[in-house]
Amino acid sequence: MSNENRVSETRSSQNEPEREQRIFTFKATQLIWLLLGILEALIALRIGLKLIGANPESPIVALIYGFTYLFLFLFEGLVASPTAGSMVLELSSMFAMLIYGLLGWAAERMVWLAFYRPRGPVVAVTETSSSESHTNR
Repeated sequence: MSNENRVSETRSSQNEPEREQRIFTFKATQLIWLLLGILEALIALRIGLKLIGANPESPIVALIYGFTYLFLFLFEGLVASPTAGSMVLELSSMFAMLIYGLLGWAAERMVWLAFYRPRGPVVAVTETSSSESHTNR
């Protein structure tokens, strides 16, 4: 007695050209926004601490002032900062936040323009193979 089996296998795969490039672009722009957000939050925190007259001898306040000074020394003396006792309104820090926001936006747009590739057609590949096997009993 002879039994004949036919086995057929179909494989489909899709290839999206330049997908990795788009993922890189997305991640790079997200990193820019994350870093800009952290910087802007720290500068805003500095403005708030100066406004309430926080003790500059406190370790956390000294850390925030020291770190943000790295980004604010360029803007020092740009405009007068109104004071009332130990409270200071740092207008130059507010201006710096605006400038850094614009620079961050410009950097994100440059990365997007340089590296982004629009989604093209998805290439589908289908492979079909068949084999025959004979079984004798």
